Amino acid sequence: MDTLDLARWQFAITTVYHFIFVPITIGLSALVAGLQTAWVRTGRDEYLRATKFWGKLFLINFAMGVVTGIVQEFQFGMNWSAYSRFVGDIFGAPLAIEGLLAFFLESTFLGLWIFGWERLPRRVHLATIWLASIGTMLSAYFILAANSWMQHPVGYTVNAERGRAELTDIGAVLTNSTALVTFPHTITACFLTAGALLLAVSAWHLRRGHQVEVFRPGLKLGAWVILVAGVGVFVTGDLQARVMTEQQPMKMAAAEALYDTSRPASFSVFTIGSLDGRSEVASVRIPSLLSFMATADPNGEVEGINNLQQRYSQQYGDGDYVPYVPVTYWSFRLMIGFGGLAMPVAALALWSTRRGRLPRRRWLWIAAVSTIAMPLLSNSFGWIFTEVGRQPWTVFGLFKTAQSVSPSVATSQAAISVIVLTLLYGGLAVIELVLMLRYARLGAPETVVPPEEDEADRPLQFAY
Repeated sequence: MDTLDLARWQFAITTVYHFIFVPITIGLSALVAGLQTAWVRTGRDEYLRATKFWGKLFLINFAMGVVTGIVQEFQFGMNWSAYSRFVGDIFGAPLAIEGLLAFFLESTFLGLWIFGWERLPRRVHLATIWLASIGTMLSAYFILAANSWMQHPVGYTVNAERGRAELTDIGAVLTNSTALVTFPHTITACFLTAGALLLAVSAWHLRRGHQVEVFRPGLKLGAWVILVAGVGVFVTGDLQARVMTEQQPMKMAAAEALYDTSRPASFSVFTIGSLDGRSEVASVRIPSLLSFMATADPNGEVEGINNLQQRYSQQYGDGDYVPYVPVTYWSFRLMIGFGGLAMPVAALALWSTRRGRLPRRRWLWIAAVSTIAMPLLSNSFGWIFTEVGRQPWTVFGLFKTAQSVSPSVATSQAAISVIVLTLLYGGLAVIELVLMLRYARLGAPETVVPPEEDEADRPLQFAY
């Protein structure tokens, strides 16, 4: 492999790994804030115990997400310096806002939440976790705005003299139509992931009859979150598919391995044949579904790969503008499939816990515990589809991946970087797994901080 291949592998490995923690952190922060709100409103001890238990798992993921996320931005300067030079004036703006505003907000108030127990008035302390949760969502928005600009560049001009793109309208970048549909899709996926964590861990404890008063409500909360968020994921994903088809029709064509323009276009649930989809032996298809996904019309026209390749060659010059179809095709289906699997398990869990009952069948416990893997896999395949389907561009229609790699980085240096970071992230994965399993198995604390006196106007107390 050359330097470009190694740089792409490194970015893919570290990014997919980092995004394992992000959705858990975003979704769990809001659920922890909700549980603490329930405790403040009702004073019930089980809500406080649940807040402290899930809050501990949230903090582990937050810390791991920060550690693994730092590398992401450094990579742009290390392996993608040509990209950074060309688009840094635009791409860096939302990332700078994320670091200076959103991350500062979430980290500051998260610190107050961690150390504010028994030091801050109850409602002030509650506000800190809500502000930290809002900060995580703002961070997500600004990062998604940067990524959305790569998918659909707006608010810029190319300075031919300097050989770089320059920002002309930050408002257009932050209100990019791609970002506006990507953000709700990502946030609902985050809640789906956090709900699956609640369901899985609660099921593990309930199977052993451990702390039923804490984990039965946790299981039901996780199941409801999965069902509501799952509907949100599919609705927002449907909207995102249409925006994607309008802006990047080649990505949608590759997602179906559709080589010739069709009206209407069917969606293949499963296909047997060549990896690139050119030679099909057998397939299971849903008539007109791809047309509906792409155009909101079951009889709508969907452009094929061959037609788009010809059009792009005329528009952008000679070259291969077809992404790697096997990865694009299967990642699209695995994203949808794993995302949808959690919902029937959640529905069965709710049905089995009605009227104070607990599930009796062993297979349901196993399914509930394994639910945590489903949205994590869906998230990973979703990002793989998003980024691979954009190729050969880093910035669609403007700057190619082959142009973006650092010219001064040798192949040996890139190889060492990939090996070191992969080993480092592998070590962090072991640490994350050990910590999560250890504290998840411990369960909720049996003794908690006693409720403070009802002194709403008590002044803030700080320890020096």
